[in-house]
Amino acid sequence: MENIKVIAFTLRDEEYGLNIDYVQSIERLSPITRVPNVPAYVKGVINLRGNIIPLIDLQSKLSLGQVEYSESTRVIIVKFEEIELGFIVDKTSNVINIPSDAIEAAASSGFNTDYFEGIAKYEGRLIILVNLEEIIKTEENESDVED
Repeated sequence: MENIKVIAFTLRDEEYGLNIDYVQSIERLSPITRVPNVPAYVKGVINLRGNIIPLIDLQSKLSLGQVEYSESTRVIIVKFEEIELGFIVDKTSNVINIPSDAIEAAASSGFNTDYFEGIAKYEGRLIILVNLEEIIKTEENESDVED
């Protein structure tokens, strides 16, 4: 049985998980430079150790409404292929090892969306697993349309 390592984070009191293989770092929210003509969930860019990183408000991207940033707000820096992004989340908690047999496919969980890989039932918690590849694919497609 294979385990999947995920970083657990919170959006609107729901717990989500993101495969740790894609996570570069977790940062405090720093000053954001706004960028014109981008979707509302793209909050702008930050300069992180000399790299310009686009920031996606994950709560807004997933249509969960607007969020007020607080002291616990974090940015999860992810890299998929050559694309580096920052996801703004309410807070991060810990890295957990989830047995693959504890994960139920998203479609069989009563909802069907490309942004989720499934739901993990782990130690009494329900953790919605984010499909990073699909989120990044939609970002690429939407930025192609805007050019």
